[in-house]
Amino acid sequence: MLRQSITRPLATTSCAILARPFSAIAPRMAEGDTGATRSGGSAASDTFQKREAAQENLYVYEQEKKKIAALRKKINEQREHLNELDKHLDEFGKEEKK
Repeated sequence: MLRQSITRPLATTSCAILARPFSAIAPRMAEGDTGATRSGGSAASDTFQKREAAQENLYVYEQEKKKIAALRKKINEQREHLNELDKHLDEFGKEEKK
């Protein structure tokens, strides 16, 4: 009787323990996956890489800003030229009406 009362609760708890989702194996991650370690692997190199990436992004942003400014300047020059041509066309139109 004592033996049954001891083994019975253990039998029910062992089923619950076996059914528990648990894994002792670490997940494998490929290079580039989120959470994967980088080659070279220290936290200091991560900081350096972030700083380097930020500097590259800033450089690219500044270069694009310069290109956009040059394009705007060119567009304004073209508009001025078109306005001059419109004035000439208006003058020719007035001369033809006379």
